[in-house]
Amino acid sequence: MEIKSLKKLKLYGFNNLTKTLSFNIYDICYAKTLEHRKGYIDYIDEQYNAERLTTILTNVSNIIGANILNISSQDYEPQGASVTMLISEEKINNTHDHEDDSNQTESPGPIPETVLAHLDKSHITVHTYPESHPDEGISTFRADIDVSTCGRISPLKALNYLIHSFDSDIITIDYRVRGFTRDIEGKKFFIDHKINSIQNYIASETKDLYHNVDVNVYQENIFHTKMLIKDFDLDNYLFGVTKKDLQQGEKKKIKQKLKKEMAEIFYGRNIPKV
Repeated sequence: MEIKSLKKLKLYGFNNLTKTLSFNIYDICYAKTLEHRKGYIDYIDEQYNAERLTTILTNVSNIIGANILNISSQDYEPQGASVTMLISEEKINNTHDHEDDSNQTESPGPIPETVLAHLDKSHITVHTYPESHPDEGISTFRADIDVSTCGRISPLKALNYLIHSFDSDIITIDYRVRGFTRDIEGKKFFIDHKINSIQNYIASETKDLYHNVDVNVYQENIFHTKMLIKDFDLDNYLFGVTKKDLQQGEKKKIKQKLKKEMAEIFYGRNIPKV
């Protein structure tokens, strides 16, 4: 679906609109034994350590057009990581018109432990939360990413890259435009681009992999999309064993546990046992 930008705005001073993208992914796994659960947590910590998160945020900064000023990082015990990255908006040509074309629709962006990056008066944050259920054998990895920008740069440009930077069974995405900016006549603008769904910024081949649901409050410039993976191959959700190692009845029970966990996260509520 083509998204049309508003007519280029001639602004009085800096574009003060703040555009915030909040992006959460969940990776679900079944690890039967205590040893397997520990192995899954160790695997996640290795895959998404501070070094790799720094690389992901560096790529996000490049995609949205920001300059990196400073980086600090930390891996935590027993698990998780954080990175702080100070960045600024990239240099642009100074014009008297101050035309803002940052949110014109482009082709979707490239496909890819806690990270924080500041863009002038804004920031990028990523936090990782690996954990496991003490009794049911379910292990879950969650990553929270926030990209908040002002000026010409747009966090939506990095959305496709972020989705493919993680193994995502469930994704929840929020996008909101806050504040206002003024044109040269002093008129306030509370949004500087047209949008009716976050899905407009997700590549079609990616959307086809998920069940997608929107909950939007258009008059408040608040947009919410949640995504649940369609394909379910049990081997993709087992850690330490494979389907061929399990009895038929055991496979059925594990599949039910995994499906219940995924449904509860997707709908944001506990589902009673039947």
